[in-house]
Amino acid sequence: MSPVPASGNTGTGGNTGTGGGDTGRERFLADAAARGLDVQLVERLAAHSLEEAAAILGISPADIVKSLVVKHKDGSFLFALIPGDRQISWPKLRSLVGVNKLSLPAADVALEATGYERGTITPLGSTTAWPVYADRTIAGKRISMGAGQHGYSAFVDADALVSALGAVLADISEPN
Repeated sequence: MSPVPASGNTGTGGNTGTGGGDTGRERFLADAAARGLDVQLVERLAAHSLEEAAAILGISPADIVKSLVVKHKDGSFLFALIPGDRQISWPKLRSLVGVNKLSLPAADVALEATGYERGTITPLGSTTAWPVYADRTIAGKRISMGAGQHGYSAFVDADALVSALGAVLADISEPN
């Protein structure tokens, strides 16, 4: 794993951008900078599982936060930030959002909603600023999350992330 400067282009390209020749990673970094977030971007080997990704990064699966795109029945979306060792609690999330139906969209729909491919999704730099709900178990931690492009992860203080995104911090998960 190699640290990558959080400012400037590291030149590896990518196809997660949506126009303008940018990469998802560049959108991620620009949004983080605009929000005053201190992120550490690392280039990493491809992983075939959450456990493998955690081992590559030298952290526990609980410290990798999945940015899940969730679709409302009305066609809008939200982000759910869930620790890697947990899963969405649909009853808790539906109750919090005040709806009776939420779902995970197909990969192409998630790409259209965020500008990011699965495995790279993050609220930072999303082409649409959907509401963010973060599981309370991430509070007080330094977490790893998608950085907008395959082969990269970002480390960030979860409390600073929640604050910068105006996220709702709540109990929205359950053990896997």
